[in-house]
Amino acid sequence: MKKIVFSLAFVMIATLTYGQDLPENPEPGKCYVRCKTPDVYKNETVNVAVAPEYKKIVTYPAEYRTIQEKVLVREAGEKILIVPAVWGTQEVTYYEKEDGSKLEVQKATFNQGFETVETRAATASWEMSEKLPDCDSNDPDDCRYWCYKPVPAEFRTMPVEKLLRDATVIKTSIPGVKKTYQRKVMVKKPTTSIVQTPPEYKTITKTILVRDARTEEVIVPAVYRSITKQILVKKGGLSTWKAVDCSLIDNTPLPINWDFSSATLNAGAKRIIDARLLPILKDGVAVYIESHTDMRGTKRDNQDLSNRRAKAVTDYLISKGINASQLYAKGFGESRLLNKCSDGVVCSEAEHAVNRRTTFRVVNQR
Repeated sequence: MKKIVFSLAFVMIATLTYGQDLPENPEPGKCYVRCKTPDVYKNETVNVAVAPEYKKIVTYPAEYRTIQEKVLVREAGEKILIVPAVWGTQEVTYYEKEDGSKLEVQKATFNQGFETVETRAATASWEMSEKLPDCDSNDPDDCRYWCYKPVPAEFRTMPVEKLLRDATVIKTSIPGVKKTYQRKVMVKKPTTSIVQTPPEYKTITKTILVRDARTEEVIVPAVYRSITKQILVKKGGLSTWKAVDCSLIDNTPLPINWDFSSATLNAGAKRIIDARLLPILKDGVAVYIESHTDMRGTKRDNQDLSNRRAKAVTDYLISKGINASQLYAKGFGESRLLNKCSDGVVCSEAEHAVNRRTTFRVVNQR
């Protein structure tokens, strides 16, 4: 509790003390920041030995020469020469299919006709006549006579088939199929003879040493580089008040289009800094530069990336002649996103680009 009371008392005393040092005759509508009179330096060029003189040993490889040499690869000798047999060709004929015959049956032929058959032979029978008309007897048999009359034969006509030509067999010859094949026959038997063989030589390539490897000592001179050294001529540090546009008190976007995962200032980014930030700093005020990333990547990598982006801006401003005491910079990584694009949220490239930003605001110089 005592620490809290002491802190509040210290803040009140500091506020009263700081308020007594406010600028005189302030302009309405303007904001004021405390500045320091910069140190005055002059440039002096000096030569610095960036590399000392030293001895370097140069090695030279061995030197060789290629020659060709004729060498014996096979001695003279003998070999048995075999004269192969001489073969001829003989054509052999064979029956692929033997001769045969084909039998064809000619059916019997008939003719339609008629034949009369006697069904009852001719005969005769006794037949009594009628009573004669001029017979005077009372007995009718007296007036009759018996006749032995013939009875003609009886016939019957029937349709019949008559054989014109009986069945026969027609025999037709079927010729066989002849083919040939080639057979090799030995015309002359193989023979052997002993033949003398000459020696054989081969040309080989050899590499011979002309000069062995050697070394040579070479003195490498020292290397000097001219650099410009700043020498303090007049010490600054006097605090003054500067009127600034009140909008610069708040974070003002510096529309640098940082490439994804890059902390390199391209030509367009440098033009923006030259137009927007450099004139303010040349007026003598101090600025606080904040740099941010989107959420892609680890938090640790994004924190490092934002620090490098903030440093890239300050390094460029220092190269343009701005005193380092006027520059304060800090990276915030992905901790201050401006939209919904946090971990696990799908966003477009344009939405991610909103979070890849750098801002500045005018502050009191410490």
